[in-house]
Amino acid sequence: MANRSQERDVSLRVMIVIHSLRGGGAERVAADLSRHWADAGRTVMVVTQTDDHGDVYPLHPDVQRETLTLAGVTGGGWRGITANFKRVRALRRLMVSFKPDVVLGMMTTASVLSVLAARGLPCAVVATEHTHPPSQRISGMWRRLRRWTYPRADRVVALTSGTARWLDKHVPGAHLDVIPNPVHWPLAQSEPHVPPPPRNGRRRALAVGRLHPDKGFETLVTAFNRVAAAHPEWDLIILGEGAERARLTAHIAAAGLSERVLLPGRVGNVGDWYGAADLYVLSSRFEGLSNTLLESMASGLAAAAFDCDTGPREIVREGVDGVLVRPNGDVNAMAQALDALMADDAHREALGARAIEVRERFSPEHVLSRWQKVFDDARDQAASRAS
Repeated sequence: MANRSQERDVSLRVMIVIHSLRGGGAERVAADLSRHWADAGRTVMVVTQTDDHGDVYPLHPDVQRETLTLAGVTGGGWRGITANFKRVRALRRLMVSFKPDVVLGMMTTASVLSVLAARGLPCAVVATEHTHPPSQRISGMWRRLRRWTYPRADRVVALTSGTARWLDKHVPGAHLDVIPNPVHWPLAQSEPHVPPPPRNGRRRALAVGRLHPDKGFETLVTAFNRVAAAHPEWDLIILGEGAERARLTAHIAAAGLSERVLLPGRVGNVGDWYGAADLYVLSSRFEGLSNTLLESMASGLAAAAFDCDTGPREIVREGVDGVLVRPNGDVNAMAQALDALMADDAHREALGARAIEVRERFSPEHVLSRWQKVFDDARDQAASRAS
């Protein structure tokens, strides 16, 4: 198998299709995968709908970047249908020109467009789901297109087994695989570089993510408020930016926690902030897998994470390297978990000592070997279809 993969992969041409590189877990994975494949000598093209203005994740210098320049063309009814027809036609032109062996659609809409654009072309198409579908806010049209296109993709990759089970039930006929995101160690740094403030003998719980209702930060602040008096030496830091900043700031002020709950914004040197923390908290209502949970654990932090339908339960080993908080979204349950971990230094440090094992469990080498198998299987499927 290894020899077959190496022989077939010498001149592999990969096209990755994604909406943008302007921040987010799937966007970072797209940049990481393209970098690894370019380093390995593959010919890689990343196709986005937006241009590179506002990109958060830089691409390897050998990765080609193409833009469809159709991100702003949208609307309902015939306008939306016409816009998507233009996207499919533009993407197909790029496929004909680039001649990829494998097309990788990142997230639902890019995956759907990739399958439609590649119809009849001699390339394998791999669709991916980076969020758990029940948590998605997509139109009925996109749900119907997913139902029609995914069984026509050569492989469909889910981040978690929970998402794969959902797809198996709701999108029958899809050829499914499960591949988690890798965790890279040491963690990369980018701009903006914001140094953590001096600790001054205090301890910190840290959360990282977009300031969005799905991340449950308001619930986290409420839970922290319930234990703050019992742990006066602890503060809470929430890294990230988003539309909920004003609402979250008001909630923190109303709780009287403005001096103990900090919102520094988005930072590019998040590894420094993990290193200056004592505990990681994931309060999300929904997760795909959670890159921040992987990164925090790789940094040696014990984690308290809500037990979402997917994601944390496939990373955290209960009582070994973290705590899964149930029921999902329950303020009291999270407050109890925080109270227990803040009060017990020895237990928290023991969990953190085992948490670093995610560096091996989710290593890039392990994850990339699984992608290679998916590519081999996808090309076999495409060849079988063509014959």
